[in-house]
Amino acid sequence: VQLQASGGGLVQPGESLRLSCVASGFTLAFYGIAWFRQVPGKERERVSCISAEDGSTYYLDSVKGRFTISRDNGKQTVYLQMNSLKPEDTAVYYCATAEGASCHGQYDLYGQGTLVTVSS
Repeated sequence: VQLQASGGGLVQPGESLRLSCVASGFTLAFYGIAWFRQVPGKERERVSCISAEDGSTYYLDSVKGRFTISRDNGKQTVYLQMNSLKPEDTAVYYCATAEGASCHGQYDLYGQGTLVTVSS
């Protein structure tokens, strides 16, 4: 049972990246999936989440209008499309499963993280 995040890298401000989170060992379609990010010395923050119930989404205020979360249950994958990246988006990004189908409650399985660096 695991999540594998990928797609991070070094980009310049204003550029885009798409992160992928592939699930194995369980059925992704049953769970809400979130992307978190963390910078050393700071609290981990939830960036976005997508429900398995109805596909509803949540976004951190600072990424609204720039990031888009989506899921392809057939491919066991959740994506985070990140546009108009800013230096303050620099962090290690993790995907995680919620306890159930919604985005509420605890998150109990985290992937290994992928580093996003936004710098000129």
